[in-house]
Amino acid sequence: MKQSDDDDYCVAVIGAGVMGQGIAQVCAMGSIQTLIFDAADGAAAKAREQVIARLNRLAEKGTLSAAEAEAMAACLEPVDAIEAIALADTVVEAVFEDLDLKQSLFREIESHVRDDCIIASNTSSIPIASMASVCAHKGRVAGMHFFNPVPLMKLVEIIRAPETDASVIPVLSALGKRMGRTPVVVKDAPGFLVNLGGRAYTTEGLRVAHDAIASPAEIDAIMRDCCGFPMGPFELMDLTGIDVNYPVTTYIYSGYMNDPRLRTSPLHKALFDSGRFGRKTKAGHYLYDDNGKMIDPPSPDFAADAAPATVVALAEPDERLKGFCAEIGVEIAADDRGEVPVLAAPIGEDCTHLTLRTGCDPRRLVALDLVCDTTTRVTLMTAPGADGKALHQVAATIVRSGRAVTAIKDSPGFVAQRIRAMVANLGCYMAEIELASPDDIDLAMKLGLNYPQGPLEMVADFGAPECLRVLEQLQSITAEERYRPTLWLKRRAALGLDIETPA
Repeated sequence: MKQSDDDDYCVAVIGAGVMGQGIAQVCAMGSIQTLIFDAADGAAAKAREQVIARLNRLAEKGTLSAAEAEAMAACLEPVDAIEAIALADTVVEAVFEDLDLKQSLFREIESHVRDDCIIASNTSSIPIASMASVCAHKGRVAGMHFFNPVPLMKLVEIIRAPETDASVIPVLSALGKRMGRTPVVVKDAPGFLVNLGGRAYTTEGLRVAHDAIASPAEIDAIMRDCCGFPMGPFELMDLTGIDVNYPVTTYIYSGYMNDPRLRTSPLHKALFDSGRFGRKTKAGHYLYDDNGKMIDPPSPDFAADAAPATVVALAEPDERLKGFCAEIGVEIAADDRGEVPVLAAPIGEDCTHLTLRTGCDPRRLVALDLVCDTTTRVTLMTAPGADGKALHQVAATIVRSGRAVTAIKDSPGFVAQRIRAMVANLGCYMAEIELASPDDIDLAMKLGLNYPQGPLEMVADFGAPECLRVLEQLQSITAEERYRPTLWLKRRAALGLDIETPA
């Protein structure tokens, strides 16, 4: 098998659509001889022209020199007949996501290439083993899943199917590096790594909205301002398209035998069925204009209608809460005299269960989420039947300190704790089943989804015992298997182990 760092290494890209063009471009930028084939007449030649135009624009911007762009363009060769791929050392398939089509194509590819030619699929969801099943030489088949737009997204998932020869993976990994991508090696499984790992962020956001705990705008603001995500889950779904993320979510849910941790919510299906796909249809969770700009988005900010509180009481001793009270300039009374707001900063608990545990007055209880960043926004939560006066007083005090406030209904784990804990737990599950190494799981989620932290880094940031506590409280209070913690997390929390400790 030829090594991908050889000067005359040749890659054939089959499929001249957006993804195929992107793959051809990064091949050329890696000085790789690149054949482009598409079954449609003239599509390969047109794809070459479009890639060259993009390279020339990079040269105009100064990203490349004119000589570099010219040399890269010289690497691109459109071919009219599939027989021409006989020269290829690796073939990357990038056609429509249709198993029958891909299996037919793989049979044809095998009839034209050498026995030591690697055949890779850019599929985002179809099991590699399903495509390899029709091949005479299954050991040379693997996945090479790029992300759109390919030239900008640095990640490539190298998918190892059950029958993939061990020698294939390092060649594809080195090929990915030559293309300027960062490879992560992943087992063949529904959704691979990034599409599986990305489910928790959106499905738990949907669950919070479904339970009427907070609105999409409020959830998005919390996850942006308090957790550092570049987009909230609802903004993200509208950007990628409900027509894309709903079918992927249901496919992965089915692929993992209807695991409750991966279940979506009726709101997701309702938007899909109604054709409200997000920005592309000008309506999803939000409304959009012709330029994709959100129209009159609802405010996530709670409007306090009371004088700021000057004195509060604490439901239980809490050094972090004491420090926050000092930051916002409020005094803590030794005796609340049944009059002042009662504050708490629970981890995993809701106000109802905190009241039962501590015996505090639920009407005056205001809970604050201090586990996340509170420098620009603070999430407040109250119990059913709470006196609105206490909430308004506490909110006014926080707003006076220069922070925005989002007020939600009673929820174990607020919003940020539960969404981050679910993302972290799914990351732990991927580590538990050895889908990829812990380091690669974190790296892939950051590069593929632009998360501020990888899921296992979130566990470390939480602290494994605290992350476990959020999940256990969610499972106990809701009585749902959706929130069951992975054994991988439970064992590390119980033994006091570093989250990166091998199994």
